[in-house]
Amino acid sequence: MTTRISATHVPSTLGVLLAGGLARRMGGGDKPMRTIGGRTILERVIARLSPQCSGLILNANGDPARFAGFGLQVVADDVPGFPGPLAGILAALDWTAANRPETEWVLSAAGDCPFLPRDLVARLHDARARENAQLAVAASGEQSHPVIGLWRVALRDELRHALVVEDLRKIDRWTARYPLATVTWPNEPLDPFFNANTVEDIAEAERLAALDERAAQAASGTDQAS
Repeated sequence: MTTRISATHVPSTLGVLLAGGLARRMGGGDKPMRTIGGRTILERVIARLSPQCSGLILNANGDPARFAGFGLQVVADDVPGFPGPLAGILAALDWTAANRPETEWVLSAAGDCPFLPRDLVARLHDARARENAQLAVAASGEQSHPVIGLWRVALRDELRHALVVEDLRKIDRWTARYPLATVTWPNEPLDPFFNANTVEDIAEAERLAALDERAAQAASGTDQAS
């Protein structure tokens, strides 16, 4: 017998926005602070995930004051050497265990993905429960996006050992150790996991933002009509 999780019965899930990238292809700085359609990418990510999560935190290194206007707790890596997104996920798991002990799950998302699905958390939990998986990650088209996924807080000690003792860095090498559910979203008319890595990507994001807003308005009209 399989278990389906409705959107109204999603387990308490803390969201962590990973904003630790150095944005070298954009000349440095914080990618999530770039502006698309008059709003920062980070504002757009927060708007997508806030309704889906029991709370949001931001994983970023350096001076946290630069994010003060967003009202999020900023949690830095505690594994030295900027080892990548796994360190940010570990920091979120540790923070959740210390500050939200009743929460068993963390949803990680890249802080530079402005078009995240509005059903991201519900669908990941649904697949994880149906497949009796320990972890769940997102995909679109033929591409997996392991940085966007569900992580069980209870695995934080195993993740720390992998990072610190084994020097493991790649997310997919970590997820391969556990039963893993993968949920795929369509990448047309736009890829919900599009991320802005270059100056050219920002221009493309402007076009996609207009497309996304039209789709949201059309969906809202359909909902009202029904």
